[in-house]
Amino acid sequence: MSSEHIAELDGLAGWTVGLMERLGGPGAGLAIFLENVFPPLPSEVILPMAGFAAQLGVFSVWGAILWTTLGSVLGAWLIYLLGARLGHDRMCALATKLPLIDTEDIDKASDWFARHGTKGVFFGRMLPFFRSFISVPAGVERMNFGVFTLLTTLGSLIWNSVFVGLGYALGANWHYVEPYSAIFQYVVFAIVGVLVARFVFVRLRNRRLQSQSADGG
Repeated sequence: MSSEHIAELDGLAGWTVGLMERLGGPGAGLAIFLENVFPPLPSEVILPMAGFAAQLGVFSVWGAILWTTLGSVLGAWLIYLLGARLGHDRMCALATKLPLIDTEDIDKASDWFARHGTKGVFFGRMLPFFRSFISVPAGVERMNFGVFTLLTTLGSLIWNSVFVGLGYALGANWHYVEPYSAIFQYVVFAIVGVLVARFVFVRLRNRRLQSQSADGG
């Protein structure tokens, strides 16, 4: 990649391009590995940059997709193993210390994951923040490691291919991807916010009714 391209970039974009220039495809994989471990690093910036690098001949577009998918899987493995290390009992003990969380909430979450965990892992790989987070319950609940790896690979392959492909097609205009991906991210966070607010409202209401019932009794 030519120096004039790097000179025009700064921050995360400049760091990512520099990493890819020095290491090639493995640099793209390392950037996405770190994005999985540290979710504040946005894949929506790193992946289009990998596509841009592929257009400039640093590596092939297929190499960009394969290396970033490998980085995604390795990052997911690390978080899965941390979840497995934590274990169900420790997770329950930690979760029940949170305000408004009861043991039955953990049991319901475990039951949900037992029924829908495969869909959660696959589609979770294509959602901001949840891309990393979904590996935690998979590890805690000891989801079959082969199944987890397959679903993580497939979900990551789809997500990475879309954003690498956009970066490759847009070239120096790769940054046009970011505003649209940000809208998608805000929509996901808004939905989560509504669900959390509903949970808090219902839980507080139920506890207030229980308290009034106990006082009346």
